[in-house]
Amino acid sequence: MSQELSRRSFLQGTAASGAGMGMTPTASPVDALAPRGAGAPVLGPAAVPLTLTVNGVARSLHVEPRTTLAEALRGPLDLTGTKIACNRGACSACTVWLDGVTVCACMMLAVEVGARKVTTIEGLAHGDTLHPVQAAFIEHDAMQCGFCTPGMVMSCAALLEHTPRPGVDDVMAAISGHLCRCGTYPHVLEATLAAAASKGKG
Repeated sequence: MSQELSRRSFLQGTAASGAGMGMTPTASPVDALAPRGAGAPVLGPAAVPLTLTVNGVARSLHVEPRTTLAEALRGPLDLTGTKIACNRGACSACTVWLDGVTVCACMMLAVEVGARKVTTIEGLAHGDTLHPVQAAFIEHDAMQCGFCTPGMVMSCAALLEHTPRPGVDDVMAAISGHLCRCGTYPHVLEATLAAAASKGKG
């Protein structure tokens, strides 16, 4: 009797195993995402009331649960400094702070924010006094079309909050997720290091 596996026996074995797998109950993706706990809150599809603390001010709005934080900021809250570019967290143009931590606002639902504090590019300046990073971006021409600039500024300003004396590698790491189609990265590095130096003198 031959020990070699014939094409026919291989196909027969594959068909049998496939049929067996088809008889095994498996969870669908929908089942896997379904809430397991009783009494889980259900929001929507209609707009729901929401209060967001943005730039130190409590703002009330009504949004559909599917509304991203970026859409809520730009739409009902009219804070258009936060830009939406890729809308999938790949370019970081929509970067804001959430309790001081940088996040892509297009990747978070507004209803997920809760009591956390949101800071946008509009909230960095104090009255007419620009944040040191904002002033340095202007001085060092760290912008061209300006579309990526708000997100870049938010990340660089967050860096200085946590690392007052950053090096070049620190700045490069901070902006590594940002896509600038104009290629202003060298100017961004110069501006951020200059802002750190100016804060150190202040």
